[in-house]
Amino acid sequence: MLIDAQSDMNVVGEVADGTETVNRARDVHADVVLLDLTMPGPPAAVTIERLVRLDPSPRVLVLTMHDDPVYLRTALQAGASGYIVKKAADIELLSAIRVVWSGGTFVNLTRPGETEPGQAIRQVPRASPAAGQPKPLSQREVEVLRLLAQGHTNQEAADRLAVSVKTIETHRKRLSDKLGLKSRAELFRFAVEARLL
Repeated sequence: MLIDAQSDMNVVGEVADGTETVNRARDVHADVVLLDLTMPGPPAAVTIERLVRLDPSPRVLVLTMHDDPVYLRTALQAGASGYIVKKAADIELLSAIRVVWSGGTFVNLTRPGETEPGQAIRQVPRASPAAGQPKPLSQREVEVLRLLAQGHTNQEAADRLAVSVKTIETHRKRLSDKLGLKSRAELFRFAVEARLL
């Protein structure tokens, strides 16, 4: 009812499982698929991968109760364009649909210490003009940025790169200094804009 009430949106189908989702999206040429991670059928990541391989491929927006970076990472790696938790306000869901339909990425995920969940990823905060142009990143800083943006903890990033947590914290500080990005959400937005994910 919420979606159908919008002048720029139309619900073209509702389905019960992942297999039916792919078949229906193909039949109706859906622009956006709103997908629950825990629906019956194949794993959600498999359904997302199948959807993004369709021609033309719909944009996939995950709507889930899982406020967890592990699920977020899995969905984005599979090809989802957005991730929003069910407790988000209705207006935020509509914004998310519009953002992913227009080619953007939208993430609504509350992380400890972050106070700005659910921001559309369209503009990336940069270093202030007074700070001059952002400095180039080293290859290792890019690797750390990518892992943190994917939702890995400092410990997980350290394990993957075979370095200490202290080293990851140092790289994160350098990323913050070079790019003017403070929170994990800002790092994520930068990584999406820079096509690092």
